[in-house]
Amino acid sequence: MRKILTLLITVFLTLSLSAQWQPAGDKIKTKWASQIDVKNVLPEYPRPIMERSEWQNLNGLWEYAIQPVGKQKPSRFDGEILVPFAVESSLSGVQKRVGTDNELWYQLEFTVPSKWKNNKVLLHFGAVDWKADVWVNDVKVGQHKGGYTPFSFDITAALASGKNTLVVKVWDPTDQGYQPRGKQVNRPEGIWYTPVTGIWQTVWLEPVPETYIENLKITPNIDNNTLKVEAITNVASSTDKVEVIVKEGGKVVATAKSINNQPVEIAMPNDVKLWSPNSPNLYDLEVVLWDGTKQVDKVESYAAMRKYSIKRDKKGIVRLQLNNKDLFQFGPLDQGWWPDGLYTAPTDEALEYDIIKTKDFGFNMIRKHVKVEPARWYTHCDRHGIIVWQDMPNGDRGPEWQMHQYFTGTDRVRSFESEDNYRREWKDIIDYLYSYPSVGVWVPFNEAWGQFKTVEIAEWTKQYDPSRLVNPASGGNHYTVGDMVDLHNYPNPRMYLYDAQRATVLGEYGGIGWANKEHLWVPDRNWGYVQFNSSKEVTDEYIKYADELKQLIRQGFSAAVYTQTTDVEVEVNGLMTYDRKLVKVDEERVKKVNQDICNILND
Repeated sequence: MRKILTLLITVFLTLSLSAQWQPAGDKIKTKWASQIDVKNVLPEYPRPIMERSEWQNLNGLWEYAIQPVGKQKPSRFDGEILVPFAVESSLSGVQKRVGTDNELWYQLEFTVPSKWKNNKVLLHFGAVDWKADVWVNDVKVGQHKGGYTPFSFDITAALASGKNTLVVKVWDPTDQGYQPRGKQVNRPEGIWYTPVTGIWQTVWLEPVPETYIENLKITPNIDNNTLKVEAITNVASSTDKVEVIVKEGGKVVATAKSINNQPVEIAMPNDVKLWSPNSPNLYDLEVVLWDGTKQVDKVESYAAMRKYSIKRDKKGIVRLQLNNKDLFQFGPLDQGWWPDGLYTAPTDEALEYDIIKTKDFGFNMIRKHVKVEPARWYTHCDRHGIIVWQDMPNGDRGPEWQMHQYFTGTDRVRSFESEDNYRREWKDIIDYLYSYPSVGVWVPFNEAWGQFKTVEIAEWTKQYDPSRLVNPASGGNHYTVGDMVDLHNYPNPRMYLYDAQRATVLGEYGGIGWANKEHLWVPDRNWGYVQFNSSKEVTDEYIKYADELKQLIRQGFSAAVYTQTTDVEVEVNGLMTYDRKLVKVDEERVKKVNQDICNILND
């Protein structure tokens, strides 16, 4: 009888939770929205590039409140919100605006597993937009500014036995501030979208030893067949030894060790397998921290042997290279927005889906446009073999825009606070993504949005990470700096500038629109750079542009980006609809021409 009663109570509580939460609003949704379990939201390990076996997911229903800036923690909350979906999103169950004059408060009760009692406990946030203040049991444990990168706090000293209370306060000025914000605005229209405020990636707990590995910096070198691994610890000690074990299919293929805080340099096998879109070979890593003969910490990771570079071909054209071979990099502009979750994909399957479809379409690259994704997205790119061009999310105002010539005007001067914040957030993004093999190009500016001190920023980026290419301003005000000059032209491809010293690339073109009535964010106000009314018309136009692009590749283009992966809000120029329920082109025809373009330099 007791077992039956317990089962009934469990079923009742589960149904009650489900009844309390449901997607808000009446706009279109993806198929994955209906698959969300409020007791198991985004359950996958959030950081596969550095994995430990023990962790606890804090996603789920939290309490929330919106109140004016400067108020103390609310005594009563407004209701429940499904974390990690932004408060403006449907999947949060709230779908309310916050605004510059208000702050968003969260509260959650949690219990730390008793088996963690001899460990430190870290509280991790995947991303919170924009400024987050965090308390545990009324003890302030930290503050973080930056909407796109993960951060963590050691909360051990604030923990109590039994129940603990976590409180998070968030302020986000959206387009009223200088901070990086991508395409978020308070009045969405055209190419500008709904604000994203607060927690939008997984929140989780992790037990670690007293001395532990905080971060890994993994650098391959295919020219001398070595792999360098820097294990950054929370406390630097010359007595600690770091060991790296490289495996392929479960078999150990290389090992190396270091002490005195030196990087571990591993000689890879003579028959090393390189990573490429056609063969995305990854090696498994075990990184172990030793104190004498005692194992202190261990994390699981992975790495790839690959190289991004540029080189002049036989005709004198500067080409992009992967692994010392010319490769035409071709992919869609991918903004990473969702009709139900905004910045946050409903499930990990949804997050991976766009990457799988990009491969299905025959592309070998994605330009991640003015947004940074959760860690799992980059791991999916690593595993599927997709090169990533990573944009810095734009913010603040920009100078006059002169896209058809090298810039002759005056570069804009940001305030000290704005410039300092840009540099800090850009460095944080590079540090966050450094070890992912798929990331091949850094893009500090898009067009002239917030563009400033371009030469200095591009040169700093190249110096800070010489292992990747730098695209100084995609379609922006052009300076002779970095590894490429990047042109934007809609709707068809066009080469109106050519750089004999750098690679010349087409950073945006296309935008072929089709407003399919069954899959619209709003019934009217939809737009594309050109508009058509059927899959055949869209595909025919796509093929026409592709044929034009082929001719321009022979004349000097070394990469191209088609706008775009999916529709986004009122933009209807995606290869797929915003809800991902309809592929808007003839997939086989598009795949064939795309593969021809990706392989064109191999002919």
